[in-house]
Amino acid sequence: MYNIDLTGCGTALITPFRNGDVDYEAFAALVDRQVEAGIDFLVPLGTTGETPCLEDEERIKVLQIAKEHSQGRPVVVGGGTNSLQHTIRSMQMLEPYGVDAFLIVVPYYNKPTQEGQYQYFKAVAEATDKPVVLYNVPGRTGVNMTAETALRLAEIPNIVAIKEASGNREQIEKILAGAPEGFQVLSGNDDDTLWMMQQGGAGIISVASNVAPEHMAAFIGAVREGDMAKAEQMNKELTPLFINCFVESNPIPAKAAMHAMGLIENELRLPLVPAQQSTYDLMVDTIKPLGLL
Repeated sequence: MYNIDLTGCGTALITPFRNGDVDYEAFAALVDRQVEAGIDFLVPLGTTGETPCLEDEERIKVLQIAKEHSQGRPVVVGGGTNSLQHTIRSMQMLEPYGVDAFLIVVPYYNKPTQEGQYQYFKAVAEATDKPVVLYNVPGRTGVNMTAETALRLAEIPNIVAIKEASGNREQIEKILAGAPEGFQVLSGNDDDTLWMMQQGGAGIISVASNVAPEHMAAFIGAVREGDMAKAEQMNKELTPLFINCFVESNPIPAKAAMHAMGLIENELRLPLVPAQQSTYDLMVDTIKPLGLL
């Protein structure tokens, strides 16, 4: 029931807008671009998708398009909030539209204790028959999930993976060392990916692959094939993109780059605003050496 393979590169998909509305046509084209580039799985409705600013009907349609254009790739859907009841209602709303697994963030703003996090995710897992992926991103949530809590949750049958974006390598090593068989550890930071996969991580849920899906698929493919010379060279080439995608709040820089490439309008929903000119110019300079302009 919970057999889902999240090995490789998944893309935390942006949500394009045009004149204030979701640009569904552009979104479908972006998903097609990901699939054609060889990305392994799709992650709509996450942080990168500006999901807190999407209406319920928009979230459903985004998920439907991702599923329809996935060509059989797993679709891991962001469904977490900082309220258990809201998270469960969100999952129940989205589940009929093609969810293969849910990505559930550590509750933000509330600053739950480790026991609170455990009980929350246990209740989430019990509320769905779908696989659940934990998402630890203390830079956004205000609280960290420790390795001990992650490993305790990994014993729950349908909690199948963690997206680890803490940047805490000691913590990540503990999770990797203690993870039960079948529990996958995914990088949540592009610039940690090579290191984490070398330690036994399964892959990445990437922001950079919105901009450069072919490069990311090739990079992760080289790691998986054990071609470390190629992987290290590609990591070096891609590191400016990894870093510069976060010079302003994600997904502002990624959207600037994708606009420069002619893929989307450079539009976000408040409280996010488009990149300042210096960031836009930086992203143009970042993607030029990758042959994306």
